[in-house]
Amino acid sequence: MFSRREGSTLCPSCGMLVGVNDAQCFGCGRRRPGLFGLTTLMRRLQLDDAFVPLVMWTCGALYLATLASDPSGISGGGLFSLLAPSGPSLFLFGASGAVPVFRFGRWWTPLSATWLHGGVLHIVFNMMWVRDLGPAVAHLYGASRTIIIYVAAGVIGFAASTAAGAFLPFLPGFLHGATLTIGASASIFGLMGAVLHYGHRGGSAHLRQAAWRWILAGLAFGFFMPGIDNWAHLGGLAGGYVMSFWLDPLRPERGIDTLVAVGCLLLSAAAIAASVLTGLPVLRALH
Repeated sequence: MFSRREGSTLCPSCGMLVGVNDAQCFGCGRRRPGLFGLTTLMRRLQLDDAFVPLVMWTCGALYLATLASDPSGISGGGLFSLLAPSGPSLFLFGASGAVPVFRFGRWWTPLSATWLHGGVLHIVFNMMWVRDLGPAVAHLYGASRTIIIYVAAGVIGFAASTAAGAFLPFLPGFLHGATLTIGASASIFGLMGAVLHYGHRGGSAHLRQAAWRWILAGLAFGFFMPGIDNWAHLGGLAGGYVMSFWLDPLRPERGIDTLVAVGCLLLSAAAIAASVLTGLPVLRALH
């Protein structure tokens, strides 16, 4: 019903006709191009174009959930704190940082924090970046590898911020790690790092220059604006670059990349679920 065990389909990387059980595409070299028939299902569902809507709908739904879980704690003052969920609500859904990880042992929160946001402007600006960068990175790397880069960069960025917040408290304010941190910007910087690496790997000066403009503008904003998690940005940038180096954008996307991408999304969902299930007793005890 959901996949075909025999017959032909089109290779996701080059569009050449391949058998659903072929070990390799003769046109571009992609391994398991038919994914045992799942490629046909992916094309019918337009999963190759699903990265941006997936991120935007998930982040939007979770933002509304954090607001609904504690309506009395919603902040209404200040431009950057407009319609900001309360700290306990963000903690409940999986905010990361030194306090959740080292005080409460919520070690999985670097996976969940990238899907949460701390105000209406926060989520709007981040989703604008996702809308602009996501299709470009998906075109260069493929949808599956874009998801891998996005999730891994978020994990690395929030792990760096959490470690800095716990072990490097003597650093100046703009380099403070976070006690509580959330947002898609670590993953967004990872997408920038992926574009930068593609520019180096593929020899595109235009892409390198564009990536550096995005990176420098984002870092300048973070260093001059208060409350920005620069460790998450820097860690996400490094994570995206390293992951894209490992994934090699000049190599065709493979079936294993799709499986890893699905695994990343499932782990993210599990981290959010674990945060809620373990967070409810903690919040009840604190109250």
